[in-house]
Amino acid sequence: MFIVGELINSTRKVISQAIEQRDKVYLQELARRQAEAGANYIDVNAAQGGNEIEDMIWLVDLIQDVVDIPLCIDSPSAAALEAGLSNCRQKAMINSISGETKRWTEVLPIIKRYQPKVVALCMDESGMPETAQDRLNVADKLVAGLLDVGVPEDDIFLDPLIKPLGVNHLYGQEVFNSTKAMRNKYPQVHLISGLSNVSFGLPERRLLNRAFMVMSVALGMDAFILDPLDQTLMSLFTAAKSLAGLDEYCMEYVAGVRAGKVKA
Repeated sequence: MFIVGELINSTRKVISQAIEQRDKVYLQELARRQAEAGANYIDVNAAQGGNEIEDMIWLVDLIQDVVDIPLCIDSPSAAALEAGLSNCRQKAMINSISGETKRWTEVLPIIKRYQPKVVALCMDESGMPETAQDRLNVADKLVAGLLDVGVPEDDIFLDPLIKPLGVNHLYGQEVFNSTKAMRNKYPQVHLISGLSNVSFGLPERRLLNRAFMVMSVALGMDAFILDPLDQTLMSLFTAAKSLAGLDEYCMEYVAGVRAGKVKA
């Protein structure tokens, strides 16, 4: 199971301001807190700034100075992905590649060069998928293409793409069906999602995010991009792993309770 700490993302106003002001202390503390809360990767996104490549390199360096977990380099720009990867001291993750021809062509050489773990979005030239079968069709192409260039199954993270539940009440069910289908077909490939998408535009968003995560774990999703500083969310994540049979003798759950990290 993997947690990608989502908070150092320049689409958040407080982060874009911290990057612009070169507030190293604030950003390093945020990285530390996410690692301490249980993140396995720290997401790094500098896409909203005026000089993304320079900002990305600066962020990667300052974060690695204070945490010993790997980074998830997150950008729509292939050049920024490569800039981030080139400065990573450990095997990183990238977010992301997709089945879109331009994106695939730009990012695949970077994957071959740096051999990171890869978030692969289940979309192609036809746009956002509508059904579980649409997602599975794209997943088949993504997995085959990545395996063909030597990416191990264990380094592939398929993202079925969550759409806002407030737009269509069936969007959650679409992703649950997709998760089951992809888990059955690709038992060794990871499945990942960003929780905040499902609740976009709705009130009390954390409630929906938490419920979505627990239900997704039960269906086979094993990686999430989320806020690890949400203790209730992280507690539910640990409990869900135990209920899904992924925590032998509930040792992680018990240890978390004893450490004060897992709370009702």
